Amino acid sequence: MEDTFTPLDCLLPAGKQKICLLILNQPLDADYLHVLWRKAVIRACADGAANHLYHATDGHRDSFLPDYISGDFDSITPEVRSFYEGKKCRLIETADQDLTDFTKCLAILLEEIKQRSLQVDTVVTLGGLAGRLDQTMASIETLFHAQNMTELPVIILQGCSLAYLLRAGMRHRLDVNTGLEGDWCSLIPVGGPCVTRTTGLKWNLDGQVLQFGKLVSTSNTYEAHDAEEDRKPVLVQSDRPLLWSMGIHRK
Repeated sequence: MEDTFTPLDCLLPAGKQKICLLILNQPLDADYLHVLWRKAVIRACADGAANHLYHATDGHRDSFLPDYISGDFDSITPEVRSFYEGKKCRLIETADQDLTDFTKCLAILLEEIKQRSLQVDTVVTLGGLAGRLDQTMASIETLFHAQNMTELPVIILQGCSLAYLLRAGMRHRLDVNTGLEGDWCSLIPVGGPCVTRTTGLKWNLDGQVLQFGKLVSTSNTYEAHDAEEDRKPVLVQSDRPLLWSMGIHRK
């Protein structure tokens, strides 16, 4: 079974993917926010993410009202909470401390998609790859939860990086010719040893086991191509979930 996906289509103003946007409690990239907000059919904030949205949209906040804000509300400030409540944004309290605000917010978003019978191609998460290392790892852990929650691809974007967890046992065709791709990419066996095969990379894998303490494909790049040719897709197959990360070219 082959899955074809263009990870950076969501950042193309004319991209084809129908997306939902989930914002996490980290500083917002204004360029990403504006592109993703215009394209999203649902927009959600996980707790303190509302603070960042509030400050990043100063002067035109009424054009950036999320469909809902969820969490245990230990991070959102009283000022920000009062503003969004006054604008009739839904605030959904989720007190379960065994799951992160990201995971809980994602669960609500997926239920919204189902209840509203929306056609969605990708869930895009803005934030989650910067700041504290433990929070970055928690973001990646949510990608593992997501595979049990939905068939939709769930990606994380922040700064110059994208993260996407590839499902086990599938042949993944990653189209990397949008013009937004940076020079680097990597395959990281976060959940355990992964028997991996690839094409389209400078350093391909042919059944090697990726495993911490043995081999991890960081600082990889794409197969060389002529300036007049399109970059070839990257094909990846692994027997276990495998984290694909890639650079984003900032113009």
